[in-house]
Amino acid sequence: MKIDKIKSNALFHEVDPQLVKTISGFLKNIDYPDGKIIFKDEQKGDCLFLVLGGAVKISKKLKTGGEIILGVLHEGDFFGELDLIDRRQRSAQATAIGKCSLAWMGRKQFNGLIKESPAFVMNLLTMVTLRLRSNNLTYVLHQETNLFALRLQLDKTEQLVEASKIVNSSIDVDHLLDLIFQTAAKTVGADRGTLYLIDETKKELWSKVQKGSSKVEIRLPIGYGIAGAVAASGEIINIPDAYTDLRFNPKVDQQTGYRTKSTLCMPMKNRGGKIIGVFQLLNKSKGYFTKEDEAFIEAFSVHAAIALENAQLAQKMIQEERLSAVGRMASTIIHDIKNPMGILRVSAQVIKKRSHDEEIKKVAEEMMQQIDRFTAMTQEILDYARGISTLNLQEFDFSDVGKTIFLIIERDLERRNIKLEKKIKYSGKVMLDPDKILRAFYNIASNAADAMPNGGKLILNVSQEKDSLVIEFIDKGCGMTADVRERIFEPFFTHGKKHGTGLGMSIVKKIIDDHNGKIKIESKENKGTTIRLCLPLIR
Repeated sequence: MKIDKIKSNALFHEVDPQLVKTISGFLKNIDYPDGKIIFKDEQKGDCLFLVLGGAVKISKKLKTGGEIILGVLHEGDFFGELDLIDRRQRSAQATAIGKCSLAWMGRKQFNGLIKESPAFVMNLLTMVTLRLRSNNLTYVLHQETNLFALRLQLDKTEQLVEASKIVNSSIDVDHLLDLIFQTAAKTVGADRGTLYLIDETKKELWSKVQKGSSKVEIRLPIGYGIAGAVAASGEIINIPDAYTDLRFNPKVDQQTGYRTKSTLCMPMKNRGGKIIGVFQLLNKSKGYFTKEDEAFIEAFSVHAAIALENAQLAQKMIQEERLSAVGRMASTIIHDIKNPMGILRVSAQVIKKRSHDEEIKKVAEEMMQQIDRFTAMTQEILDYARGISTLNLQEFDFSDVGKTIFLIIERDLERRNIKLEKKIKYSGKVMLDPDKILRAFYNIASNAADAMPNGGKLILNVSQEKDSLVIEFIDKGCGMTADVRERIFEPFFTHGKKHGTGLGMSIVKKIIDDHNGKIKIESKENKGTTIRLCLPLIR
């Protein structure tokens, strides 16, 4: 053991050299490899250690797991003195950092130095005092850190509570989606972004973004791009520069001139843990998105998902109640008009039978048809409200049934200064319910007329494509926005009309669906609309 290293230890500053030399003969030199535990917390202490070389970590195990480092000691330091002074168990754990060399001093040698060397006692008191002051400062800093973290957590909790209040303030789904995204972006400091929802039927993500004065729907396959990857895997993607990630698609930036930098993309999960959407937040205002941002969005997404599901449930209940109200109204109308309409129809039949004037007979026949149409229309609304689906399928030559249907529509359009231009290229057999098909065609034609308030032309194309009868209604009216086009089949959606129940196109879709057909709409604002129906032909 080198006497110089003993003399240079803080405990032996200005201690009599002869005493140091004598004590050195009683000290034991021990070498410890890296990671070796020198003593454990709560172990009985009966010696003091001098650090001759290397380093030693003093730490305390936490009951919650992990450990807190109380200090790191190097050559010239000492440790273990408190247990010799108060005769209690060790209050921390000592572990070798790298290879270290220690000198072991027993209780007998320690007590002898206390009695014989005032300098040793003063050095001991000085070092213990310094360590106590350091520990006090560390404790204060630790408390301040904890207090800061607590305040930060409290702020985040308050933000989460306020955010939850905001998203629970609306049951309008479109408005709620805006609120959810705006709240998330504002709280984490994102410049912009998108909230996508999952369409499980189409396996796509969809969202609505502002374009001019209206909103347009955007869609992308699950698994495509960063948002699609999050929807597929449920992982959190937090990258400081989107251009370094191969999943990022720069085309949007190229089209808009926007430069995407930091990106935080996270799944929105409901209370059951199911992914129902994806947050994509771009360009944090100060630096990059943090783990705290991730934690907030993760907690907020649960509240947002619950609010969204509640809004969807509320909308469904409102729609069901409105349908019920319409059903009750239709039932009342049918009950109240049944007798007078019956009398009118019988009167029209009598006029038709007894009159010798062909023009009067035609008027009487049209009266009967209109009475039947009105009664059937009211019954149809009642059936729709009750969820009843009845088809009276019959086989016809389309040339016959089409002629009758188109004549009724043509007369109605003439009164609204609209010409029906027919291009009929099919006259074969069809299997359909003529009254229901008339109602569907009439509703489509009526909507086209509404789109041309100053008159115009409605083109009607009828043709065969493989095993389907294709009917196209083409107008050059005001057209529809993408948002209206997406919602056109929703019950009670009137898109600004001052008249109508909002059930017209819902009933059209139900009729076409009941015939195992398909309906497709193409429309552009201020350019017009094409509605394409495909009905299966008899094989």
